[in-house]
Amino acid sequence: MSTFSFDFISEVDLQEADNAINQARKEIDHRYDLRGSNCEVELNRNDKTFQIRAEGEHFVTAALEIIKSKMIKRGISVLALDEQKVELLGGKNVRQTVKLKAGLSREDAKKVTTLIKDQKLKVTAQIVDEKVRVTGKSKDDLQNCIKVVQGADLGFPIQVDNLR
Repeated sequence: MSTFSFDFISEVDLQEADNAINQARKEIDHRYDLRGSNCEVELNRNDKTFQIRAEGEHFVTAALEIIKSKMIKRGISVLALDEQKVELLGGKNVRQTVKLKAGLSREDAKKVTTLIKDQKLKVTAQIVDEKVRVTGKSKDDLQNCIKVVQGADLGFPIQVDNLR
């Protein structure tokens, strides 16, 4: 009897994030209400973060809203954004760093496994590194599991990977 498996992961497609930030930069440059704000947005792929710098907190907030709208259009959940505190740099200049969440934290992985166990489906869920591996003998059980987890309001984005 063969078993089937898949992984629940929480990843952000960095290329899509890059595209969304580039689109947001263009809009920020052309928006009348952001003129003279010296607003800059910079993506750091290695750290999976981006920074917004501007002359005033309200400009940073406006820029972040533009970025969020562009990310939603590109299929990136705003739940994947971990907004840090706005920092004062001197004068009117401020910056805000936003982390892109990658991988499931221990607590998030436990939430997923508990949710699956509570459904009493004929599948087993185990935490492997920063993902949750789900195995079962029936593809139908696995698909039901996917529907339940993706339909739940977990507070973080979740995707399915390695369906076999």
